[in-house]
Amino acid sequence: MTSRLLAAASLALLVTGSLMPNPSAAQERTTPLPPVAKKVPRTETLFGDVRVDDYYWLREKSNPEVVGLLESENAYTEAIMKPTEPFQATLYQEMLARIQQTDLTVPYLRDGYYYYSRTEAGKQYPILCRKRGSLEGPEQIVLDQNELAVGHRFLGLAAYTVSDDGNQLAFSIDTTGFRQYTLHVKNLVTGAVSSEHVDKTGSVVWAADNRTLFYTVEDAAKRQYRLYRHVVGEPTDRDVLVYEEKDERFELDAHRSLSRGFVIFTASSHTASEVRVLAADRPNDTFRLVAAREKDHEYYVDHHGDRFFIRTNKNAPNFRLVSAPVSDPSPANWKEVIPHSKDVMLTGLTCFANYYVLSEREGGLPQIAVTDFRTGESHTIAFPEPVYNVGPSTNAEYDTRMFRYTYQSFITPPSVFDYDMAARTSKLLKQTEVLGGYQPSNYVSERMWATAGDGMRIPISLVYRKGVKRDGTSPMLLNGYGSYGIASNVSFSSNRVSLLDRGVVFAIAHIRGGGEMGKLWHEQGRMMTKRNTFTDFIVAAEYLVHEKVTASDRLVITGGSAGGLLMGAVTNMRPDLFKAVVAEVPFVDVVNTMNDASLPLTVGEYEEWGNPKIKAEYDYIKTYCPYTNVAAKAYPTMLVKTSLNDSQVMYWEPAKYVSKLRALKTDHNLLLFKVNMGAGHGGSSGRYDALHEAAFNYAFILGQFGIRS
Repeated sequence: MTSRLLAAASLALLVTGSLMPNPSAAQERTTPLPPVAKKVPRTETLFGDVRVDDYYWLREKSNPEVVGLLESENAYTEAIMKPTEPFQATLYQEMLARIQQTDLTVPYLRDGYYYYSRTEAGKQYPILCRKRGSLEGPEQIVLDQNELAVGHRFLGLAAYTVSDDGNQLAFSIDTTGFRQYTLHVKNLVTGAVSSEHVDKTGSVVWAADNRTLFYTVEDAAKRQYRLYRHVVGEPTDRDVLVYEEKDERFELDAHRSLSRGFVIFTASSHTASEVRVLAADRPNDTFRLVAAREKDHEYYVDHHGDRFFIRTNKNAPNFRLVSAPVSDPSPANWKEVIPHSKDVMLTGLTCFANYYVLSEREGGLPQIAVTDFRTGESHTIAFPEPVYNVGPSTNAEYDTRMFRYTYQSFITPPSVFDYDMAARTSKLLKQTEVLGGYQPSNYVSERMWATAGDGMRIPISLVYRKGVKRDGTSPMLLNGYGSYGIASNVSFSSNRVSLLDRGVVFAIAHIRGGGEMGKLWHEQGRMMTKRNTFTDFIVAAEYLVHEKVTASDRLVITGGSAGGLLMGAVTNMRPDLFKAVVAEVPFVDVVNTMNDASLPLTVGEYEEWGNPKIKAEYDYIKTYCPYTNVAAKAYPTMLVKTSLNDSQVMYWEPAKYVSKLRALKTDHNLLLFKVNMGAGHGGSSGRYDALHEAAFNYAFILGQFGIRS
């Protein structure tokens, strides 16, 4: 039997639980074989270093051979996973049965209207609605996403913003998954959608006159680089270019302050920012600069009365809070409000008429601090669990004593609270209902700490069903990300109950490169310290094995996007440590992608990964780039997933990676590649389609533990 037949036979054991010791020739002929991509060597030389890329040709999206290979991969995956289809159906029905299919969100008040969304059983997308004056009044459907999705395999909604008078809606949609959004305007009085539209938009902001829109558009590399002013009803070719960002590291974003007083326009890179402001009732004026950009200076602005409040990292890695007069907000006038803390990172600010709310992180956990503008008194909101996530919800009213926030944990479903900032009391408005008899008391969440080689303590969050033993026999799914300073916050998943109830321990390794422990956490896991991200994850996995929470032959790891890079890197470094790997839309071809400035995100991300055109950075990236370091050795069982229309990690990265793995790996373990041919970076957009994807993943993961029902 050939090695490929052995691999397929091994999978048959995985998915069916039986394998005949001496299969007949007929059985061998019916065993599916994995696709084999042809090699078309392409040579590139940098700094005297010659690299040969046999699979560069897979970038040719319009090439029928490329599409054919991807479809062959899907056919192979479908054939191999076919025996699990009854189990997938069981998992799907389990997950569906926990969801309140016909439901609605907590309404929020804005300009006399209560806005909310609702779902209906059998429909893929939410219906966005409002009621005027009272929740007892008649419902107006503002936007039915199910109607917008007719005729499309995908629908993504980005902008959704109503003019101050409540009469017009600006919204933008994507129907491919490539995250290119087309802006439309809907008259909410007549229900008519205007013929005027703008392609490839990002931010969309109303001025106070109810007829002027500011919007940003993207360039060829999908960078939001221009800000335009548009007057509703006029041809879009007359729109005024307000600003163009020439520095390819910077991207534009605009929003309206909660006070409604200003349009706030920010140009930002991964390490610096620059803010301009415009009185919302004077849309034809020129935006005023708050502070000129400086290397490594990030700052962000909010408005209150006659002052701007500014969160800045100038001489303050974890940010501090300053204020400045609206009349002249230049740095010379900045007055310190909250000093820098080495232990507490300021991550966000919301200004109300009488209060301001700071989102913070301390000890790896988020928290909320409230300050009364009138008295200067501050306090933090207490939360009951050792591992949780909390953050602002929709706060649309400026002059209010209520701050709305969302809270959840591994065990507690997403919950919406109104916090009375004067009385210091929280009122639960709604907790997502989990049907099917879910009982939080049946589960345990906790925090553990592993120690890296340099002495840094790495937090690990876990959840499991009560009764799970610490004897090394428990299966585990370990997740990680660790990039861009983004914290891997814990979250509740009713789908995950299907794993927990089968004895699986779920964990997140909060590794460096993320933002869990403040700015230093990010700094120690990017650019020329990026390898800390991967070694931290390995240390976390080793610790969990050492503590007998799991064992290497019971450990499956998973990550997506930059977390997929993590999967590829640690699998190259320690393939013996993991039973199996699930890599979703993985960023695995770092050298080649970061060397191609024409691709989306590349130039802006030089400050995260490095620039391969600089020798030291090229040499360093090469040490961990998953595609570059695939070698002739044994690898764990792997499932790699991508989407054809992904705009952030192009489909060809995982396609090349899988092709190279197939050619070089020496084991007989399963390697599956699944391509969503009609979606983008986040996978399927419809909620039922997403459930089917989750059921597929879970059937694969549970199969690794010998669990097939």
